[in-house]
Amino acid sequence: MNFKRFLMILLIAGLAVVVAACGSDSEDESGSETSSGSESGSSEEASAEGDSAELEGNVVIDGSGTVYPLMSRLAEEYMTTEQEGVSVEVSRAGTSAGFEKFLVEDGTDFNDASRQIKDEEQAKADELGIETKELKVALDGLTVVIHPDNDWATEMTPEEIKSIFLADGGVETWSDINPEWPDEEINPVGPNENHGTYEFFYETILEEQDLVSDINLQQEYSTLVTLVADDPNAIGFFGFGYYTNNQDSLQAVNVDFGNGAVEPSLDTIAEDGDYADFTRPVFTYLNVNQAKEKAQVLDYAKYVMSNANDFAGETGFAPIPEEEAQAQLEDLEAIQ
Repeated sequence: MNFKRFLMILLIAGLAVVVAACGSDSEDESGSETSSGSESGSSEEASAEGDSAELEGNVVIDGSGTVYPLMSRLAEEYMTTEQEGVSVEVSRAGTSAGFEKFLVEDGTDFNDASRQIKDEEQAKADELGIETKELKVALDGLTVVIHPDNDWATEMTPEEIKSIFLADGGVETWSDINPEWPDEEINPVGPNENHGTYEFFYETILEEQDLVSDINLQQEYSTLVTLVADDPNAIGFFGFGYYTNNQDSLQAVNVDFGNGAVEPSLDTIAEDGDYADFTRPVFTYLNVNQAKEKAQVLDYAKYVMSNANDFAGETGFAPIPEEEAQAQLEDLEAIQ
């Protein structure tokens, strides 16, 4: 009896140990739920950090060939130093051609422009329900370029330049401008109608008068550089940045606006500079709808306005006033 009673005590004690162990497991599970809640909080914190620190996806930009060097430089820096998970694609169809890609359903995120959006383009945006935001990113100086061996037309007035490109300008040879210049036929070249630079030249410089019929208009700025660099009698026009990148094969015409010849430079192409008559702002236009839907698009827009002035000079542009850049950045910060 004593032996059986001893076995019974051992059995009861063993059951008590098992029950205690089960109770301990239950507490661990409860603790695990609390820990899971804590992990959930950590996940939310990581997500919140990710909203500002780590983004993914694409940003698609097209438009102005003039603005391209600045925007591509910004895109390169953004992908390298800010958001390695974001792919920023920058193309250069031209301002007008770019707006055609921008003002469609599921169009590009940005359109770079060397002119402001036209009334009919804005009307199309309104019709499609696309909210656009104009961002002024830099200042450019329209630069008239000639062959390095051209040592006669290095200084001209706006009127003399216009006479070369106007249909009724009465100029065919250099000597038609100045009898001391060569009696050689002038070969004018320029960007085609897809480009805002063409429109600026036509609308602002030529005051919407017809261009000479034999002007050679091209889509690619690199082609224009080659045409002028290979022909001592060629003359062309494009943004200051393309000139600065090709100074070894081109020279700029210094323009006399009435107070002596002015060389285009980062100092003179300021809005109140001596080259102001040939100076223009350049822009990028943001699709606000897509900026609200895609965090990387809005983030890139903010990056552009925070950094464009830093990269303007190295890409051939004069910076805009800092207060203008800051005001536009504040507008972007308000987009929800």
